[in-house]
Amino acid sequence: MYLQQTNNSTKMTIPVIDFSTLNGDKRGETMALLHEACQKWGFFLIENHEIDENLMEKVKKLINIHYEENLKESFYQSEIAKRLEKKQNTSDIDWESAFFIWHRPTSNIRKIPNLSEELCQTMDEYIEQLIKVAEKLSELMSENLGLEKNYMKEAFSGRNGPGMGTKVAKYPQCPHPELIRGLREHTDAGGIILLLQDDQVPGLEFFKDGKWVEIPPSKNNAIFVNTGDQVEVLSNGLYKSVVHRVMPDKNGSRLSIASFYNPVGEAIISPASKLLYPSNYRYGDYLELYGNTKFGEKGPRFEFIKNIANGHYNLEP
Repeated sequence: MYLQQTNNSTKMTIPVIDFSTLNGDKRGETMALLHEACQKWGFFLIENHEIDENLMEKVKKLINIHYEENLKESFYQSEIAKRLEKKQNTSDIDWESAFFIWHRPTSNIRKIPNLSEELCQTMDEYIEQLIKVAEKLSELMSENLGLEKNYMKEAFSGRNGPGMGTKVAKYPQCPHPELIRGLREHTDAGGIILLLQDDQVPGLEFFKDGKWVEIPPSKNNAIFVNTGDQVEVLSNGLYKSVVHRVMPDKNGSRLSIASFYNPVGEAIISPASKLLYPSNYRYGDYLELYGNTKFGEKGPRFEFIKNIANGHYNLEP
């Protein structure tokens, strides 16, 4: 399934992954769509993820209240706002009001100033459900890459599992959106990013095929997902981490709750060995093996040569 989106008169079709089809006869079709989305897009939407929608609405409501009561006034009095008002250089700043919450391995949510206990509890409940979606995605991606289903989770893990954090951001109504970015062009450093975003105000854009694709506001609490740099590395470049940005809006403030399913700091990341071509082998060894396996699949031949190059065993004469 795809969501059609028009951007500067160019029609783009954003992949939509329906989680409800993963246990039925459409599983193969859905897995193929997910694989294509990770390879060719680096971003997609998830529907029917089974996260409590009332909980999602409550998270958005409480964060908006927190912004209005604690952050809005100070933002419009900040150096960022003053520089924009004076139309000074804004190439090194972002038009955003943001803070970061760590959830795993340890939480810092109750150390963040002025967060209500209700917001802390609601966010904890939301993250508990969202982690299940992130882990499910990591399993599906690993399966599509031909790896063990826990491969990505284990690669991201320390003693207490993978990391999980959330960047909570508001992109305030902007008097001069043509002069500044909400968030400058970048890729995400981590693993799998799951975004609960505004259902009214646009602004998120991804770069694909030489064009900026405008991501529409999420309806029905669909979760927008993109893959980060570590997924690209782990997949040996099969899956892509894509450049994106946020454009500010003159008529409204955009909410962004981006949760990051990431490797922990001590995780050692490298391409999955199964996805690497063999290297540093004698061509004569390859020719000898080829002579006996010419009419077979090349995959097992590559694996055999890889094991020889790694010193696991020798090619018998």
